[in-house]
Formats: sequence, C-alpha cells, structure tokens
Amino acid sequence: MKTKELTDFIRSLAEKSGEVIKPYFAKANIAVHIKEDQTVVTQADREAEAVMRDLIRKAYPHHGILGEEFGPENTSAEFVWTLDPIDGTISFARGCPLFGTLIGLLHAGKPLLGAIHHPLLNQLCIGNNTETAMNGRAVQLRETRQLSEAMLLTTDLASIARYQKKEGFENLLRQTRLFRTWGDCYGYLLVTTGGADIMLDPIMNPWDIIPLIPIIQGAKGVITTWSGREASRGTSCVAANKQLHPKVLEVLNT
Repeated sequence: MKTKELTDFIRSLAEKSGEVIKPYFAKANIAVHIKEDQTVVTQADREAEAVMRDLIRKAYPHHGILGEEFGPENTSAEFVWTLDPIDGTISFARGCPLFGTLIGLLHAGKPLLGAIHHPLLNQLCIGNNTETAMNGRAVQLRETRQLSEAMLLTTDLASIARYQKKEGFENLLRQTRLFRTWGDCYGYLLVTTGGADIMLDPIMNPWDIIPLIPIIQGAKGVITTWSGREASRGTSCVAANKQLHPKVLEVLNT
C-alpha cells in the first residue's frame, strides 16, 4: 500500500472530523461528561471519532481501529488506525484553542504515519518518520543546543508529581530559559514547527503517543518515554531535538 494514498486518506480524515468539531467550539451550552477513567468527553469527541471510523471502515474494511471514545476494533490487523478526535478536550470545552485531532497509523505494530490537525487554525501536520510537513511545507525542530536557551512545554503540572519524579522536572524547569503550559497535542505541534524546544507528558495513552512518533522523527527530532525507552511501547513522552533530548532525560531521571 502506497504511503501517498494513506497520507491523502489521513488528510480526508482530518478534514471530515474538523467539519464536525468546529461548530461545537466555544458553544456556551456544550455538555461535558466525566468518563469512568475520570477524563472528560463531549458530543464533539464522539461524533468526530464516529465519522472517522465510518470512513476507515468504508475505505479499508480489513484495517483495525483503536480510538479513545469507542475502543479497539480488529487491532490484530496488519494496519491499525489510532484516533484521538479531540486531544485537549478540557481546553476545547472551555473555549481555549489549544487542542487538536490526533490520527495515527500502525503497520505491523510500528508507527507508520501520524497527523496533528488544528481545525480552527486550518493547520495540518503530517509525518512519516522520514519527513514532516505543515500544510504541505516541510518543517523540522529548532537546532537549540543548550537547555539554557530552550523553551519547555508540558500539559499539566499536577500530573507530573502524580506519575513521575517531580524533582527531576523541577530541576529541568530551573535549567531551561522559558516555560509554558501550551500542552496536549498543540505543544508537540509547536516543537515540531520550531516554536518551542521540549514537550513532555508524564502519562499518555496509545492514541496520544502513536501519531506523534512519525511526526517528531520526520521533523528530525527524538521522542521517547520519560525514562528513554521506545515511545510506542510506553505511557509517557519526551520530545526534543537530537542535541537536547539526552540532556533532558539526564535531568529528568537524576
């Protein structure tokens, strides 16, 4: 199966899900529900994922799907799509634009393609491990070499102490130049396109992680778990350029 065909299809998934999501943004009466795992969901999440699942079933009936809202489907297939219709649902529900749609594709268990789509800004970032493009234009991480020159991003400060060593993060915070909580998938989009240098999350799900790997690697960056292991098999993420990444891991884990 050709990469171009699959890339074009990812673009279609992003466009169709975006059409569902945009009308719900900043609606004063949008209902927010708490799931069993204590994360939040809206009707926009569910409708967007349903649309993408339907498109996948029609175009590639033998492919599997792993989505945040409706669970696994034929995940032993050669090709498996991962779907997070709104990564950053809390932001979305509160009228904050720091959210996006994450779409990934596994081939024989390995991340093959990934996309981050920001429907409000019409930003679509697609990576294939070799190259990454934003709206068709090649992008890559900044070549910042020192932590003292770097901008650090994360999603939720409180979750760091809950899932990782907060002392390591606090040390990293002291050593970096700038820090913001421009998080969820939009933080990884900023790192990919050179707007920031380091993005990390202490706890994540497969549908959060899988799409990021081809994007970060295609943009000449490195993405691993918090401890430095293969990201696709973990539950946390650290993304940075090749110069900064080992320095970040050393500080986090010391």
